Amino acid sequence: MTAKALMIQGTASDVGKSMICTAFCRIFSDDGLKVVPFKSQNMALNSFVTIDGGEIGRAQGVQAEAARVIATTDMNPILLKPKQDMVSEVIVHGKHFMDMSATSYRNNFVEQAMPIVEQSIHKLQNEYDLIVLEGAGSPAEINLKDRDIANMRMAHATDAAVILVADIERGGMFASIIGTLALLDDSERARVKGIIINKFRGMRELLDDGVEWLEKETGIPVLGIIPYIDINIEAEDSLALSSLRFKKPKQDEFEIDIAMIRLPRISNFTDVDPFFDEPEVGVRLVRNIKELGNPDLLIIPGTKNTIEDLQWLKDEGFETVIHKLVEKGTRIFGICGGFQMLGHSLQDPHAVEGDGGNAVGLSLLPVTTIFNKVKKTVQMTGKVSVDVFEKDMELTGYEIHLGKTVIENENCSPFLALSDGRNDGAVTKNGQIIGTYFHGIFNNREFTRKIVNELRFKKGLDPIDQKVKTDAERREAAYQLLADHVRQNIDLEKVYRMLQTTI
Repeated sequence: MTAKALMIQGTASDVGKSMICTAFCRIFSDDGLKVVPFKSQNMALNSFVTIDGGEIGRAQGVQAEAARVIATTDMNPILLKPKQDMVSEVIVHGKHFMDMSATSYRNNFVEQAMPIVEQSIHKLQNEYDLIVLEGAGSPAEINLKDRDIANMRMAHATDAAVILVADIERGGMFASIIGTLALLDDSERARVKGIIINKFRGMRELLDDGVEWLEKETGIPVLGIIPYIDINIEAEDSLALSSLRFKKPKQDEFEIDIAMIRLPRISNFTDVDPFFDEPEVGVRLVRNIKELGNPDLLIIPGTKNTIEDLQWLKDEGFETVIHKLVEKGTRIFGICGGFQMLGHSLQDPHAVEGDGGNAVGLSLLPVTTIFNKVKKTVQMTGKVSVDVFEKDMELTGYEIHLGKTVIENENCSPFLALSDGRNDGAVTKNGQIIGTYFHGIFNNREFTRKIVNELRFKKGLDPIDQKVKTDAERREAAYQLLADHVRQNIDLEKVYRMLQTTI
């Protein structure tokens, strides 16, 4: 039996498609269906590593967990990771395929991708009751429609009922819906069975006249109006970096101040999300040295192009300021590309990141990184190797990196002893400078609480002693909260009726 299909498309990027898909995955799972997420082609710098070491969009990893299924590369067979202007790494079924310019991808690869995508779709259709598809951007991009394999072509291929999501918070919501529908051809528009208005704030009754007009004008029912909800579910789109979660804190608003540098090609920025859950901790995203100030902890995150972002860091004056912070005793934590930047030397003999060559790092850790052509993508566990943290504390995480980093001398030690016999990262003897390849390291909540309490001790503050929930407990609560929130604000009966009809 071929699975039913529901597709969530949007009037634009960042209207909430991923969150709505996540909610539906959990709702349908709660209702007893075997449901699976799918996005044919995803462009994202926040990625997820499957159990077998494949790399997919982070949203599909999250949605799979919400659906209570194990994530596989069939759920996102094509992933694009921008690494230079107009150049992206193309990942096919979780593995590096090649770096490709936007023009080359559009002209030469898109049609080759369709058999790959169709193979994944057919596999999922045979294994599940329902596929929840996520579109990309807007289905009405006239200049892209002939090569768009992520929106209406997927809806046709799966005979999907389409729900169009619009973001009322950004303004122009009615125009965005009417304009999107006007730019679809007749067969595409016929697939749109419902509209969801997302991120609503204010008095619901003030929108009633507009909804009545919209339904009359389009002949398409508004299935629900979803009130804005600030919920801690990982984002994948860099547009989410401008969210209120990062706009709220100022240095004097919280007892502990954490800053993360917004690198031009920042990746897996959700690594810092767990700090938002810590009491009296503020997290700031800084774009320039004027914003940096004097944080208690500075995080240099991952990046898709370490050497170029390292040069940007230097050009913007961060190098000098970071060294001054180190002299003051500020703790520095580098993750993946940020770890590589903390070293003495970065060598790219095979030009895997761009033009190749060597670069001098920030020289805060005595390590050297040599980039190679084979990307390491793996879920991993390890134990803390040093006494400055709780030695032998077990941590879980995932690696996504090119290159190997080697410790040069005894002025620092490996940070983790991994379960496969390797060592990971480096840490100075006093624990002030730490580098690791472990993405998701702060999702180890006991470890994160220990870091926060050490920062509090340094400032003469009492430790936080309230119970720490595990990351799995927090994620499960977030999925259920989101699902319940959406369920309460949509006409789910109409959604189920949509799934019983085809074009």
